[in-house]
Amino acid sequence: MMQMRTLGTDLNVSAVGLGCMGFSHAYGAPTEEAEAVRLIRRAFDLGYTFFDTAEVYGTADA
Repeated sequence: MMQMRTLGTDLNVSAVGLGCMGFSHAYGAPTEEAEAVRLIRRAFDLGYTFFDTAEVYGTADA
């Protein structure tokens, strides 16, 4: 069973998250959409509820 963590005062998410940046940015060719959907659904089926969808962090100058 996936452990959960509370963010802020009442947002409960899985202790393990899925970083999705590599699906579309930074690590070679983008992942095919059907494969990305399959991986996200599989993660959800395993209990993931924390999905990090940011493509980059920081400013455009960095």
